[in-house]
Amino acid sequence: MSQSRGTLICGFLTAFTILSSCSGSTDPAATATDRAETVGSDLDNLGDNSCTPIRERIQLTGGRFQMGSDSGYLEERPLRIAEVSAFAIDATEVTNAQFAAFIEDTGYITTAERTPDPKLHPEIPADQLVAGSAVFVSPLVSGSSQWWQFVAGASWKAPEGPGSTLAGRMDHPVIHISYTDALAYANWTGGRLPSEAEWEFAARGGLETARYEWGDEAPNEGAPKANTWQGAFPLEDTGNDGYQGTAPVGCYAPNGYALYDMTGNVWEWTTALYDMRNPNSGLIKGGSHLCAANFCQRYRPAARQPQERDFSTSHIGFRVVYDLKQPSTAEGE
Repeated sequence: MSQSRGTLICGFLTAFTILSSCSGSTDPAATATDRAETVGSDLDNLGDNSCTPIRERIQLTGGRFQMGSDSGYLEERPLRIAEVSAFAIDATEVTNAQFAAFIEDTGYITTAERTPDPKLHPEIPADQLVAGSAVFVSPLVSGSSQWWQFVAGASWKAPEGPGSTLAGRMDHPVIHISYTDALAYANWTGGRLPSEAEWEFAARGGLETARYEWGDEAPNEGAPKANTWQGAFPLEDTGNDGYQGTAPVGCYAPNGYALYDMTGNVWEWTTALYDMRNPNSGLIKGGSHLCAANFCQRYRPAARQPQERDFSTSHIGFRVVYDLKQPSTAEGE
């Protein structure tokens, strides 16, 4: 096993490490939210109604900003000036209800629900190539020092594996989503996934020199600011921020651009590659509910994380951005 494929990074393990340790004609973009509510109403316990974010697209004018950091992890360097054009972005992460509407309309089957292609994974024994996804399990529960477990049958609609459901979590961010899955949903809405620069511009909320999206105060100081891990990772999350695991979208104050959960809750896909030599080396941003003060600390706009594009986990989701139509130029000008 190579060092790069066997290294634990911020609560993440590659597919190989996990698997090898296991045995065995309406515009959809305009109606996705309404249809998501219809789908969600068919399930019991739709979710925590105390979280009521404004579910809309936020238009950002774009511009030049300071991207990256010289004081964070090495991969965040250098601090530099970047520029993005105007775009719109969903105020929240895509929820289970919204993703369910997409599935109902298209019949799409996610990566986690498909048996992996042996030709794409020659390093994994054929008998271990089964449909499923990576699920976080505390060592206090599993009795194992390995807190990531590949669970056959785990997927967006069965987050902990066979027998688990979305009851009570329709307003939580959808998880167990590969890059391909996120891209398919974004295309369905008429949108796309954000570039790394667009995502970071949006996450900073106008505070481009601050350490966090809300300023310089640490996430666990004062009132809860995001859904992160409190306590000693990976043993116990005290849930002092109100949640253990994912939270409904929009439970914490939005940033300066009226965007929710750009920090914590779930990692979010971007279109960037982490390793330009490897087309499967995707890049995710924002941190998740597993990021802790004693482990990871990637709950900052500048932080960046590698993730295999053809694999999914229980702490990765996404949100969608949209190109803005440019005003037409009058003839003769």
